[in-house]
Amino acid sequence: MPNTITCGTPLANSYPVQVQVRGHTFRSDVGVSSGSTDSAPGPHDYFDAALAACKALTATWYARKHQIPLERVETRVERNDAEERRGKYVLKVHVAFHGPLSADQRSRLYNAVAACPVHKLMTTTDVIIETAPLEGEGSP
Repeated sequence: MPNTITCGTPLANSYPVQVQVRGHTFRSDVGVSSGSTDSAPGPHDYFDAALAACKALTATWYARKHQIPLERVETRVERNDAEERRGKYVLKVHVAFHGPLSADQRSRLYNAVAACPVHKLMTTTDVIIETAPLEGEGSP
């Protein structure tokens, strides 16, 4: 069964959008330079955040599965989009593992987060995007 995300502008002629994923609702916006108010993270922010979240969640999952005493994990993503229009979008991810971990356990955690599902999706998967009208488009 496909996972469905819905998104729309709650106000006419307004930039911010409301996004719904399962039972979660959040907003997205564009910056002042694009004509809005930067009232919420933009689509690129959520793209980058997906990578940060996936790496942190993967570390937690892996540590639990392998009984590694990971107490906390932190990730920070730095974006360099200066050459995005030329096909280069650079995300540098910094990861910190907290807890009484051996060098071997840290190494295993770094290997696990390097292979998180979103990282693989962004770098090794052919993503096919099909754009089509919503049913009932143009209806009052």
